[in-house]
Amino acid sequence: MKIERTYWYKLLGLIVLSAFIFPLPPLQAEVAIGKPDMSKPTGIAPAYFGPNALPVIDMLDGCTQRELGLEIAGEGYIGYHNNRTADIFARVRVPLFTRWANLSVWMPVFGWYDQYDGKGQGAGDVYIATDIQVLHNEWFRSDRSRYIPQMTVRLGMKTASGEQFERRRHYDCPAYFFDVSMGQTIPMGPLSLRLAGSAGFLCWQTDNGRQNDAVMYGLQAQLRHEYASLQATWGGYVGWERHGDAPMTVKIRAAGHVKGFEPYIQYQYGIKDYPFHQIRVGLVYNIAILDRFAQSRKTASLKDKR
Repeated sequence: MKIERTYWYKLLGLIVLSAFIFPLPPLQAEVAIGKPDMSKPTGIAPAYFGPNALPVIDMLDGCTQRELGLEIAGEGYIGYHNNRTADIFARVRVPLFTRWANLSVWMPVFGWYDQYDGKGQGAGDVYIATDIQVLHNEWFRSDRSRYIPQMTVRLGMKTASGEQFERRRHYDCPAYFFDVSMGQTIPMGPLSLRLAGSAGFLCWQTDNGRQNDAVMYGLQAQLRHEYASLQATWGGYVGWERHGDAPMTVKIRAAGHVKGFEPYIQYQYGIKDYPFHQIRVGLVYNIAILDRFAQSRKTASLKDKR
């Protein structure tokens, strides 16, 4: 037994000694793995891309809509270094079987551009959002309920369907956002003044698994008559890189309102990190599908009773 133990002790000592005399080569990874350099900005930001890469998203005014809204528009942009863009814009807003929730889908359907490195064309990104009413004065029966503001919550995303990332027209990545909007209408005789504000969060992927996180903000005032309205919006968002990722814009929109039709013209000016002037001319057609649906159900119910 003693001889066997001595043998194993010698063998173990020989193995340990050989490890120092003939060390194994270090393991080497086939692909270098490392963390992104957080001190360097990515440049995936609105100041360095085309006007439709990730513009300031149109804010809500605290209310969802009961009508089906169909919108079509033509847009023109003039930017730095004589950068010019023209595109067709489309949007649809659908009440989700109630006036207290909407599904909104919009996108620059197709665009043409002329920039410093040549001309081109391509489709844009699709935006999808769900708007939910979380507070409304109609839910209360108090005499002072008219003083209660309206509030909505919106959850949305941007797809990565936009083309020509290599020419800095669209990000080749998705984006996600949510915001809260509040608004209140002040009657002024034949006119009404609606004031609204919004705040939210926006994030989009950049490179090597990194993402940029931004705070969204906006203020809006709308003067409305039965047949026309004038609206001004100031807003933007601020990313954490602080390198071209804090666009701030002001939008002025004038519209008419005639039997469900809403022709409009809009001008947008980039105050910061959005070096473009935009002019949009469009038409919105609103269809009261919830009223028609309720009427059809009522008619069907009367027929059943007969």
